[in-house]
Amino acid sequence: MKKFWFWTLVFLLFSGTFYGQERIKQMCIGFYNLENLFDTINDPDKWDEEFLPDGAKHWNSEKYHIKLQHLAHVIHLMGTDDVKTGPVVLGVAEVENRRVLEDLVRQEEIADRHYGIIHFEGPDGRGIDVAMLYNPRYFRPINARPVHVELPNHHPTRDILYVCGILDNTDTLHVLINHWPSRRGGQKRSEPLRDTAAAVARHVIDSVFAINPMAKIVVMGDLNDDPVDDCVVKYLRASGNINRLQPGELYNTMYKKYKKGIGSLAYGDTWNLFDQIIISQGLLDKYNRSDQGYKYFKSVVYRAPFLFQKTGRFAGYPFRTFAGDEFLGGYSDHLPTYIILYKKVK
Repeated sequence: MKKFWFWTLVFLLFSGTFYGQERIKQMCIGFYNLENLFDTINDPDKWDEEFLPDGAKHWNSEKYHIKLQHLAHVIHLMGTDDVKTGPVVLGVAEVENRRVLEDLVRQEEIADRHYGIIHFEGPDGRGIDVAMLYNPRYFRPINARPVHVELPNHHPTRDILYVCGILDNTDTLHVLINHWPSRRGGQKRSEPLRDTAAAVARHVIDSVFAINPMAKIVVMGDLNDDPVDDCVVKYLRASGNINRLQPGELYNTMYKKYKKGIGSLAYGDTWNLFDQIIISQGLLDKYNRSDQGYKYFKSVVYRAPFLFQKTGRFAGYPFRTFAGDEFLGGYSDHLPTYIILYKKVK
């Protein structure tokens, strides 16, 4: 009987009707690590030497524009199996500056979406930041700021980007875009750094909950850990069990996928799911039934065949831009992830 009602709901969602008089409207919100989106211009304040024409990767305008076109193609297609508009909010990581984002949103395949850009220069030594692209037709930012992550006795790391805005003239949505410290030096040795970043993100979340316990919050990013690791479960307080959430706990939409062996990047023949999208109970109908706005429907690790390497020793891995200093001409070493939200409209 439960299966019957589940598939009935799915049919109604995709047929665009609900109980005869109501329609279902959907929105896509996603995240994509763009893997070293650098321009070709030297910035003396950043460690960008390898991404210069005379650098180790011989990075030039031709390679740069190939990468821009490829990334735009992915963004153009993300979520369109469910909603024609694609991502209306897209968190991105590993971007050098605002200029590369301006070049990206001007690409032919996504130019008609007129993506807005939210970006702050961060303290990371390599100069790679997080940012947000948003479709102004469906999302209106009202507040945005970088949140500093202080790592004692370590080099500066990426800020967390906090954005509050109005989704489709309906919901106030709080978005945190993250790129937590890497596993350089080993997972266990670097784990406390990610715990620190998670605690900073959690502090922002708690400040939002203090005003509205049913606030609609989306935490996304390259967390450099999996859904079962302490930084996510213990410090961010994100659970994979939608039926047993405690007050204030978040729901990790990627947990079940990870448990099934689905990943967003591969290393040493092992798949990890670092690119996570985590949501608050305000976006779950089970915990917020009185609200008529957008609710969570499903999550996706976008696995289009063209995003995978077809030959060589990295066959089956995400088709990336470089293998070492060899230009492969791919997309990214990470797969994109996204969630679909829905609401009933008359």
